[in-house]
Amino acid sequence: MFDREEHMEEYLEKIGELLRSKQYAQLRDLLLPMEPADIAAILEEGPQEQMPLLYRLLPKELAAEVFVELESDSQELLINGFSNTELKEVLDELYLDDAADIVEEMPANVVIRILDKATPEMRKSINEILKYPEDSAGSIMTMEFLSLKKDMTVADAFKRIRRIGGDMETINILYVTDPRRKLLGVLSVRDLLLADEDDLIEDIMDPNVVAASTIDDKEDVAQAMSKYDYLAMPVVDQENRLVGIVTVDDAMDVMEEEATEDIEKMAAITPTDKPYLKTSVFDTFRARIPWLLLLMVSATFTGLIITSFEASLAVVPVLTAYIPMLMDTGGNCGSQASVTVIRALSLDEVDFSDMLQVIWKEIRVAVLCGVVLAAANFGKMMLIDRMLLGNTALSPVVAGVVCATLVCAVAVAKFVGCTLPLLAKKIGLDPAVMASPFITTIVDALSLLIYFQFATHILGL
Repeated sequence: MFDREEHMEEYLEKIGELLRSKQYAQLRDLLLPMEPADIAAILEEGPQEQMPLLYRLLPKELAAEVFVELESDSQELLINGFSNTELKEVLDELYLDDAADIVEEMPANVVIRILDKATPEMRKSINEILKYPEDSAGSIMTMEFLSLKKDMTVADAFKRIRRIGGDMETINILYVTDPRRKLLGVLSVRDLLLADEDDLIEDIMDPNVVAASTIDDKEDVAQAMSKYDYLAMPVVDQENRLVGIVTVDDAMDVMEEEATEDIEKMAAITPTDKPYLKTSVFDTFRARIPWLLLLMVSATFTGLIITSFEASLAVVPVLTAYIPMLMDTGGNCGSQASVTVIRALSLDEVDFSDMLQVIWKEIRVAVLCGVVLAAANFGKMMLIDRMLLGNTALSPVVAGVVCATLVCAVAVAKFVGCTLPLLAKKIGLDPAVMASPFITTIVDALSLLIYFQFATHILGL
């Protein structure tokens, strides 16, 4: 396996030497044993002016596989340098779903050129895929699949596979349809190999097929494929006619994309589809600043709460020293609960109907955490802050106020952290939005309100 970190510099240096000495045959022999993804990584890591020359050294089929693995800006660079013949050769080797993805990401002038050189059948199929919503199963499916008829024999099925299977993205899973293309069953090549040649497909197929609809969310389809260990998921239209399949490589891309998007949302960043190093400074700034402005404005409520209790803090100034600890602890507890629930939602382990169970569990966890934290904090305040550091203003009563606040703040934080993602999911928002920054801002304000209420009533401020 190609180790990008360890061998990239070595390969780039060797490639540079072979290019300078014009030893193209050796350079081709160096690239041929590699996987398409590794060749794409080498092309993108090296000098940009080398990319077209290295790409042209590859055989047609391998070149098409490498092309799919490249980032969209690298694909655009190559297309702009292709002759019409070269562009047609690449398109002829691409699978439909990959071609549709490329068309979707290219600028208009490049799209026009691609569609002009594509076959009429490919143009029609690409347009059909692009008409589906961006996040739907239809947008990531391929229309190149192998179907069989129920009255075929196993021998007939093998003849059909040999005749057209070479043009399909996968032939491991086969689908059985009627003359109107309605999905009747599924079987694998393994099923065919183990059956007798004169067995009917109807007798060996599995009629219980889990299929996705063209308008299903692509993330749900990817999760279903993971749940059922499918290598491909059939996609049907509203009349249960088989129109395409989602393959496992596309499902993995969806899961990676969704995980990245959730991480960015949880960090209060507007999601972007570009790699980090290829995202401009301005685009990065634009993705972050709206959330930062929103959180900064929302954090002013914390300042207003502190301002409204200035008189109390002036009477017992030592209370001020423990505000950061209370806010941070509450925020951390809320983040733990929200991240746990968001993950459970993404894996379909919980839904809105489980809210009471989730709350009951988190409240019990909060009580245990709060009591342990309060006990540890009380000991620290008395032994270190009061005795070792000589802070005589810190009485047991003041420490009790801080610790009581800590228990309540942890409970409130856990409650807020577990309920907001569930509520967001219920009203159709992405639960990942209700993550660390947003939860922390809410919990900070609530922790301060609890703190000053305890201080006011217990200390008589």
